[in-house]
Amino acid sequence: MGHDQLFDALLLLGLLWLSMLVYWVWLQRRLAASQTTPTPTTPIKKRSKEPTPFVGLTHKPYCDACEHAIERHPQAPSSLPPRLTCTRGRQRTIDTQQQFCPDHECTYYGWVGRGNIRANGHPGSKPWRQLQCVACQKYFQETHGTVFHAKRVSPQMLVWAVGALAEGLGIRAVARVFEVDPNTVLHWLVEAADQLQAFSRYFLHDLKVTQVQLDELFVLLSAVKASEVSDAVALQHLSRSPQWVWAAIDPVTKLLLTIEVGERTLAMAQRVMHQVAQVLAPDCVPLFLTDGFKEYTMALLTHYGYWVQPPRRQITGPAPKPRWMPLPALLYAQVVKTYRRRRLVRISHRVVFGTLAGIKQVLAATGWQINTAFIERANLTIRQHVAAVGRRVITLCKGEEGLRHQLSLSHVYYNFCLPHAALRQPLPQPLPTNGMGSAKRWQPCTPAMAAGVTDHVWSLREVLLCRVPPWPPPQAR
Repeated sequence: MGHDQLFDALLLLGLLWLSMLVYWVWLQRRLAASQTTPTPTTPIKKRSKEPTPFVGLTHKPYCDACEHAIERHPQAPSSLPPRLTCTRGRQRTIDTQQQFCPDHECTYYGWVGRGNIRANGHPGSKPWRQLQCVACQKYFQETHGTVFHAKRVSPQMLVWAVGALAEGLGIRAVARVFEVDPNTVLHWLVEAADQLQAFSRYFLHDLKVTQVQLDELFVLLSAVKASEVSDAVALQHLSRSPQWVWAAIDPVTKLLLTIEVGERTLAMAQRVMHQVAQVLAPDCVPLFLTDGFKEYTMALLTHYGYWVQPPRRQITGPAPKPRWMPLPALLYAQVVKTYRRRRLVRISHRVVFGTLAGIKQVLAATGWQINTAFIERANLTIRQHVAAVGRRVITLCKGEEGLRHQLSLSHVYYNFCLPHAALRQPLPQPLPTNGMGSAKRWQPCTPAMAAGVTDHVWSLREVLLCRVPPWPPPQAR
């Protein structure tokens, strides 16, 4: 029995040793086979970050502003009336070069600086001068077509009231300060806005700029018409506030090219881009910088594109359809901001049209990088000078029209009347002041002066007294 147990133990150990030996030989062969013929590993495909080339559109994008575009100014007559020179009597000292005859039947209607206007004193000891057109013998006041015409209020008081509105004071606050009815102040604002819109269109045209920055500013209207929607819908309307203030600025001269009010949609982007294209010269294609709003791409492509005929890929068959492509000189980049829990976590740049090298070449002239800082700073200026756009205020407008009136006033006041600290120029020699203050070392400069639109800082009284001709001067057409 003892012998059989010993034999069984030895047999079991032998079997274990043999199985281990077979396993070791199999493992060695497998390692050798894996070293001689390695299996290829499939690489993980990464998404390419390179922008795909734009292949063009088969149809031109639709722009309602272009389809229904009308002439901003009536077409001037082809024949320029002769210049009149008075040779009798003493030389006149009253400058009437910026006045024009308001009579539509007159040959000199709308023409500025033709020598047909004569000053005729102050009839009835009134504050405003009377003028006469020697061609048609018609008399009119120098305030004809301005906010001062047929007003009994003091001109200085009206200028101060409009200036208070331009500096950001609300309508009711202005009414309390000047002790007038709020409806009177509103009436002054509406008349001034209509005049200033024509003033801005008359001076801002055929501009040459190298960069344009665009952005939208969130605004809140105080109410909607109660007769149209219920209270619940009105609260929802206010909570999402679809109204935005759109602005475009030249960051070099700080000139506001346009300001518009509307929803944040493609149609509104097309409208704003149409206004920018109308302000710029026909051959001017600047660098455009915006935020990540995708509708800007289609709006830019609409106004700065052209038809291109693609080449044939094969001899037979129909020819390829023409493609609507961006102009070769068009440069467009976006500043994309990523927010997380209402905090800015990342800023990235996206080149949409053109090349990054071309964009950097334009920005290298001023030493800048791709950014929208200038239009964002202009947004803060708009909030400070427009009472209805401020945050946490009680001066909100009830509709777009009221907000548009305040923005029209702020637009002209910012461009022509408000000197910009970044644009000031040092004087060759310091000028002494009348008081005990330090000498004047800087020459003030407004965005309109930096853009070459005007040569001096306009006062608000001078702007409101300016009679805007019905068509631009001959050299600007």
